[in-house]
Amino acid sequence: MIFLSIAGHVLLVSGGFILFTSGLGILRMPDVWNRLHAGTKATTLGSILFLAGIGCLEPTWIPKLFLIVLFIILTNPVSGHALARAVHMRPEEKPDNLLEDDLAESGFEGGEEQ
Repeated sequence: MIFLSIAGHVLLVSGGFILFTSGLGILRMPDVWNRLHAGTKATTLGSILFLAGIGCLEPTWIPKLFLIVLFIILTNPVSGHALARAVHMRPEEKPDNLLEDDLAESGFEGGEEQ
């Protein structure tokens, strides 16, 4: 029982730290493309660790927490992809060092085929 308590607190602190650094990354990153990584990848990991810590401290909540984690795993990549695609459609947001634009080459630009 003491092991679960220690593991739960370690996971809570780890998840909280990753969520905090994700928030800092969103504020400090120079462009939208870098902010997307901080906003999706780090928040996914931080949320999962934080919820795992809660699960260690309250084992009766594990089924509910599992559903929440599953929802986060399924929706964060989809929302990140939707945001990246929406930003890609704006010509002023394209990076200067873009070597190859696969989306423009496929003929699928702006939501409709050309």
